[in-house]
Amino acid sequence: MTPVGNEEETAVYVYAVTREVPEAEAAVAALPGVLGTPVRTVSEGGLTALAGRVPAHLFGEEALKRQLEDLEQLESMARAHNAVVEAVTARTLALPLRLATVYLDEERVREMLRERAEEFRELLGRLEGHLELGVKVYADPQHRPAASEQSGAGERAPAARAAVSPGRAYLQQRRMQRRSREDAYRSAEQAAAAVAVEAELIAVDRVRHRLQQGELAAGPGQNIANDAYLVPVAQAEEFRRRVLAAGEAPGVRVEVTGPWAPYSFATPPPDAAPAPAGEGPAGGAVAGAPGSGER
Repeated sequence: MTPVGNEEETAVYVYAVTREVPEAEAAVAALPGVLGTPVRTVSEGGLTALAGRVPAHLFGEEALKRQLEDLEQLESMARAHNAVVEAVTARTLALPLRLATVYLDEERVREMLRERAEEFRELLGRLEGHLELGVKVYADPQHRPAASEQSGAGERAPAARAAVSPGRAYLQQRRMQRRSREDAYRSAEQAAAAVAVEAELIAVDRVRHRLQQGELAAGPGQNIANDAYLVPVAQAEEFRRRVLAAGEAPGVRVEVTGPWAPYSFATPPPDAAPAPAGEGPAGGAVAGAPGSGER
């Protein structure tokens, strides 16, 4: 599909859905959204969409695909999207929609609110009083046990090294490194299981995200668990404390991130390709960067 419309036509970008409350309007007053465009509210049947007009020619199928493949543009869009969501969720409960959820016009947004009203109200009721926390478990083969954890091998090491040829010493070192990695992964798997048990004693829901690799992986070690949990607000600190305690083990690193807006537990409108202004069905959610999976 070619880019939609000309440079004067607009589409409507939707960031989140919340109840029709004054807090939503106040949250986005003078707040810039994607591409610096103003954010406003579009309401229908007691529900409000946080939305803003964007150039239609930049959000057609092909143009949007190019934006999402350009890391600099993707980051800029994601930051603006999240800034709007965070501004709203700081004041009232909201359901974040996926990055690049675009509709042809405000009437299509109202139509979406009418069609999804029951689902949105149910989700808002379910998420009331809860927040999202991320839990990541890493196997860290570079971990070195404290001196008190080591046997007397350290005292015998100089004499042992003197009696071993350089080639054999190298092979011994490689075996020790391999054993260290194996021990770290085994320990991390056990810790991840223990963490999940403790987390699920408090959390009311869990979503498993893709493991983080490469640039997405923060810090040393290999990510072996990357989960989001829906946690009662009143128990957030207890959740954090119990999860971190459950993950304490040699060669293991556990991170608890958040609190976040409940991206992992908010269902967006049905996926559909955006259509040119004035043609076809209403544009729908377009798969973009995930929310809590990258947190």
